[in-house]
Parts: sequence; structure tokens; C-alpha cells
Amino acid sequence: MKVFLVAGEMSGDKLGGALMAGLKQLVPEVSFEGIGGPAMQAQGLDSLFAMDELSVMGIAEVLPRYRHLKRRIAQTAEAVVAARPDVLITIDSPDFSLRVAKIVKARSDIRTVHYVAPTVWAWRAGRAGKMAKMIDQVLALLPFEPPYMEAAGMRCDFVGHPVVADPVANDAEVLELRETNGLGDAPLLLALPGSRRGEVSRLGPVFGQTLANVLKARPDLKVVLPTTASVAGLVRETVRDWPLEVVVLDPRDKSPEVAAREKRAAFRAADVALAASGTVSLELAAAGTPMVIAYDLNWLTRKIAGMMLKVDTFTLVNLISGTRVVPELIAENCRPDLIAPAVLDVLENPGEQAAAMAETMQALGLGGEAPGLRAARAVLDGLGRRA
Repeated sequence: MKVFLVAGEMSGDKLGGALMAGLKQLVPEVSFEGIGGPAMQAQGLDSLFAMDELSVMGIAEVLPRYRHLKRRIAQTAEAVVAARPDVLITIDSPDFSLRVAKIVKARSDIRTVHYVAPTVWAWRAGRAGKMAKMIDQVLALLPFEPPYMEAAGMRCDFVGHPVVADPVANDAEVLELRETNGLGDAPLLLALPGSRRGEVSRLGPVFGQTLANVLKARPDLKVVLPTTASVAGLVRETVRDWPLEVVVLDPRDKSPEVAAREKRAAFRAADVALAASGTVSLELAAAGTPMVIAYDLNWLTRKIAGMMLKVDTFTLVNLISGTRVVPELIAENCRPDLIAPAVLDVLENPGEQAAAMAETMQALGLGGEAPGLRAARAVLDGLGRRA
């Protein structure tokens, strides 16, 4: 069995790696080609080109690189058609992935699977109908997504969210984090300004002033900022301008295992988190850490997205639990004078989010079969193959 996979950013690479591991478990003779990062390469993928070339988000950010991305789309589609795999699996990054799938469908009968349903429940509902022209099957992370995809004519399987399979730090790992970084037994505030350069650049100054305001009221707090290798340099430059001390957890001088252990310890140890919008809210929920979400977009992207939104919350914990217990300060409300009081309120009332976080984890598949293995079973079933 031959599988061609395409991932465009780190979250997709993580999904791809787990899916590949699941396929190897069920079909030992499987082989892989495609584009991916370290997690997929660890499962045997020789990436066609560096995945980080595709890690671009936002309308204004994509435009300057459009010609280069268009060449990569053509190159990738050509590689898929030449490889003649049993299935093409595109993972998230729809602006790139679906363009590849469209070309492949026009030139072949290769089965196409897209992993991560587009957020048609939030905005641009017409995307589902357009997807159906080039995608045969969708693997959904969220339990309420299949009906949207099925209504457009695609098979859709809810396979669970990978966050439920991630380990949670134990007490020894938390103690190690505190001792290594001189945190003592102080209460911790986790700062998470994003994993993309554009996010860090936009949110960094806002987060810095917000935390300065918070520390005026709670000088006992210690601020910890886990980051990724791709933006660690920018993060360090950004926090130099913050009027407070920050413990930056920089993964660049650590092994992947140590960096991952340190990050999960920080998530578990934190009393509250100030985070950019995204799947990080689910990581925090898995660790039981109450949060405040703050996010802003490039001006052009903000204006266009604002006209298309269909929901009143961006935060997945709020959406899945059907509550609105996680405070959000988005777009024009992403201001230090509004965010700081929300952080202080969550610090004073940390238990208000507990039930919503627990409900979210159960809905995403906590305690069941690992999502990567469920996704692999769904792909094989779609192909009419038995494990």
C-alpha cells in the first residue's frame, strides 16, 4: 500500500506522524511519500521539500509569497500523479492542500482524503461544497463537524483530537521545571503569544503590557513562556522590550524529548494562561489550566474575516462545551486594559472553567482509541481495505 501525505505546518505534521504510525500498525507493508516535518519524517517520510515553506497564515501574509506557493502546488501535484498512490492524504493547510487535490483529481482517479475539516461552522460555509469536488473523505477532529461535510456529499469520520493522546506532566516533572528555572513555589502565569512569526509580532507588545498590568496587582506571579524553535529567536527579542522578567522555555538547545517534557510541565504547573487563539486552548484544557484568550489579525484579514464569521466565540473549549466560560479578547478588544482584568478575574476564580474543560476532553475522545489509529482505520475503511 502506498500513501502520499501533505502537511503544511507543525500541527499537521503531528497529525500526520500519528496517522502514519497507525497505518504502519494496521498495514505493515505501507510506504509513504510526500511533504512533512519531523514527526512524519520520524515515521519514514522523505519530505519532497521543507515543510516550513508552507507555514504561512493570513491573507496579507500569503500574497507576497503567492508565486512561490503556486510553484510548490504544481510540483506537489505532479509528484502525486507520478507516484500513483492508493490514497492522497492532505492534512490541514487548506489553501495549499486543496489546490493540490484539485489538480490531482483533474488528472487521475486517486482517492483523496483531507484530515481536519474546515471550519465551515464558523465562516465561509461554501467551502464544504467546493471541497466535495476534489475530496472523497474528511477526517474530522471535532464531534460536531461530520454533518457539515456529509451534507456537501463527502464521507466524514470523527476520529478524535490528538490532544487527548498527549501525555500530561506528573508532579516530578513540575518540580523539575520549578527547580531548573528558579520558580520556587510562586504562582505561575503562562504566556502563549502564538507559534507563527506574524502572531508573535502582533501579539507580543500587547501581551507584554498586559502582563505588566497584571503584575502590578499580583507581583507574586512568575511568568513562563514556552515557545517553538521556529519563533524562539523572535520571542527572545520581543520579551526584551517587556517591562517584566520572563522565563522563556527555548527548545533550541534541548532534545525534543526534554523540550516536550518542559512544555507539558509548564502547562500543568500554571495557575492561569494568557494565550493566542487556536488549538492551544485544548492543550490547556487537557492540563486543567484555566485561560484567557486574546488574539488579533492583520488589518486586512481582520476586516474580511469579520464580515464572514458565523459564531460568537473562537475558543474551542467554549464551542465544544456549549458554554462561554473562557474569556476572549479578540480584534479591537485585544487591548491590555481589557485583557489584564480578565486574567486577574480568572486567577481569582479558577474553578469556573473546570467543568467545561473536562466536558471538552470527553467529547474529543479522552479514554478511547488513539486518534491516529482511529484515523488510520477510517482511511483503510474508505479504501475498502481490512486492517
